[in-house]
Amino acid sequence: MRVFVRHGGQTATVSVLIDSPVWPWRGRRWSHLVSDVSYEELHAFVAAELGIPRRAFQGDHYDIPEDLYDVAVAAGAEPVGARELLSRLLAAGLRVRKPRGA
Repeated sequence: MRVFVRHGGQTATVSVLIDSPVWPWRGRRWSHLVSDVSYEELHAFVAAELGIPRRAFQGDHYDIPEDLYDVAVAAGAEPVGARELLSRLLAAGLRVRKPRGA
């Protein structure tokens, strides 16, 4: 899904994907939010729609707590399965792989 995001007075089109909040950490469940277009568009979407600081970026995605999942979807993030999210991130050349042993 393409959504329009206003950032810096400009409107842009972005494709943002979110998987289900199934990833446990610190007593909460989390989703991954990615763009299959660019990191810049992902940062703009997250800042404008979710208010999450840039420092929360995890190299190629943002971790989104389950209480913000519906907010992200309502703002235009496309719900997809984890495998599709990874596949589209890889196809876009935006996947950052962890070093071995990490």
